[in-house]
Amino acid sequence: MSSGQQARAQAAAITPSGRQPQGPERGKPPADRLLALFDGHRLSPGQRRIAQYLIDHLTEAAFLSITELAERVGVSQPSVTRFAASLGFSGYPALRDVLQPIALSAVAGSPDLREQIRRNELQAAVDAEIENLENVRRLLADTNQVLDIGRELAASVPLTVLGLRISVSLAEYFAYAARRIHPDVRLVTRGGSVAFDALLQSRAAGGTWVLAFAMPRHAKETLAAIRAARSTGLRVVLITDPTLGPLVDEADVSLTAGTGSRLVFDSYAAPGMLSAALLQAMADADPERTQARLESYEQVADQHGFFL
Repeated sequence: MSSGQQARAQAAAITPSGRQPQGPERGKPPADRLLALFDGHRLSPGQRRIAQYLIDHLTEAAFLSITELAERVGVSQPSVTRFAASLGFSGYPALRDVLQPIALSAVAGSPDLREQIRRNELQAAVDAEIENLENVRRLLADTNQVLDIGRELAASVPLTVLGLRISVSLAEYFAYAARRIHPDVRLVTRGGSVAFDALLQSRAAGGTWVLAFAMPRHAKETLAAIRAARSTGLRVVLITDPTLGPLVDEADVSLTAGTGSRLVFDSYAAPGMLSAALLQAMADADPERTQARLESYEQVADQHGFFL
């Protein structure tokens, strides 16, 4: 599959499993009916490849056997079965029973199904992110929790920020900004013994809190690091997606923000906004220190010509 196709691959979901569309659903254009199959549930990268193949080759793919489809996509037959199950179907035959009427209607009335899908999918991804941001907005309606957490993080010296694998970028952003207003921010982006050593050192130096980021797919080493932090006596604030699991159980405080999962790689507008809100709460916790540090940073930056 080309890079352009990969960039347009869809995340997954399903309306009622194995059933033909009824009522208003039946009257929708084939492109909308096909996208409805992949709207809401999360797929692995391999499963997204299958979804993208169906999008790009629907009129042919809907009539392939499971063996033929697996060969065309370059995955195993069990992968195709798991893909169908992830959409809520009993198996690939049930999924194919739904795909075939859509394919036939596309042949009859829609000469370029792929272009219809591609024209809408990026806007649909943005719409999903807007909904994620709306959920963060509702979370922040009561500011007390975020302000309380901000005070705790501001008072933790040092403050450890943890993010592994896909969560590294969020942790790096937070640590970069937090260093402007906090005297000692320690960033941990590697798991295993490296993370454990850093957490021990942070606790020994007087730190009380860790801010951890855990975006899907959740890494086992993130869970191990959070448990290690708790074992040293550090408390943990966790920013994660709404999926419940052992990570949430281990954290002292959990804040959830949905990730955009409609494209081949997730997007993080909502977790980024939640991070910015926590940074603001940290700044508000000690305004005099914040102002002094920001002014000092700007003076140094101007002296050395850091910016244009």
